[in-house]
Amino acid sequence: MRRKTKNFKYGDVGIGSDYPITIQSMTNTDTRDVESTVNQIKDLEKEGCNIVRVAVLDDTAANALKDIKKQISIPIIADIHFDYKLALKSIENNIDGLRINPGNIGSHLKVKEVVKACKERDVPIRIGVNSGSVKKEFVEKYGGVNKDSMVYSAMEHVNILEKLNYDKIIISIKASNVRLTIDSYRKIAKMVDYPLHIGITEAGTPWRGTIKSSIGIGTLLLDGIGDTIRVSLTGDPLDEIRVGRQILRSLDMLEDSVEIISCPTCGRTQIDLIDLAKRAENALENIRKPIKVAIMGCAVNGPGEAKEADIGIAGGIGEGLIFKKGKIIRKVPEDKLLEELINEIEDL
Repeated sequence: MRRKTKNFKYGDVGIGSDYPITIQSMTNTDTRDVESTVNQIKDLEKEGCNIVRVAVLDDTAANALKDIKKQISIPIIADIHFDYKLALKSIENNIDGLRINPGNIGSHLKVKEVVKACKERDVPIRIGVNSGSVKKEFVEKYGGVNKDSMVYSAMEHVNILEKLNYDKIIISIKASNVRLTIDSYRKIAKMVDYPLHIGITEAGTPWRGTIKSSIGIGTLLLDGIGDTIRVSLTGDPLDEIRVGRQILRSLDMLEDSVEIISCPTCGRTQIDLIDLAKRAENALENIRKPIKVAIMGCAVNGPGEAKEADIGIAGGIGEGLIFKKGKIIRKVPEDKLLEELINEIEDL
């Protein structure tokens, strides 16, 4: 059961428990370079990104947002640290969301001015605490960086906005440690009903980062916690979207493509199953049918174990069986297996 939250929108994309879970990424271009930033955002959108965040380092970057916004289709969030004037300028330039911690931008009047502008333009504010940015007083009070110091550090920012009667708030509370992240989100999820942006911060390179993110994000989503996600990888931002979508697919939270299941191979396998599975994955990547395809090494793991698959292959000696819903259709030579499989999928 998904946790119930407040609901609102970044532009035309809904955030909260009434809406599907969204996938975010952040550009790694120089925001002042409008062309490069726009091109990367368009690539991210093609990959399935729902919301994109960009760094706003100075006035030039803030002014570039207007031109970027005109050329893209997905909502854009301005990521700002400390400088309330950059927040105001970004809001003027039609951003859909703001990432800023109100406790870090100075006086009450500065925060009030930012909140007033967000109310006028209907701009949600995402606040967040990472394990490396927990306020010192909370670290000392709660005996280190832990779920308590992280949560109450974040709640300080929440309370500032609530006192200004502002409630279009998204909260992130990430650590690079998976267990700490999970514990922190579980705690804050019981305290507030704001949407939560979840992920493992600084997760690492695509290999390690994918594993850490899958465990952390997947665990929280199975708990019903999380309304928008980001897979933070040291690599191409497109990989963040690919991994994020696969996490949602694996949890039956996104049904937009072919799901491939394949056995791990063993001494019974008499065809080149590893190569076949890789080629099948590549060939079926862009087919937008919510079906399950099994690539199995032998009759033992074929129609029997994979009978829940919509369609599949079971290898033999230099040949294989094509089956649907556990029933054998026909026998095909090994070199024709993938071709015949794709033909059957297209006819489904």
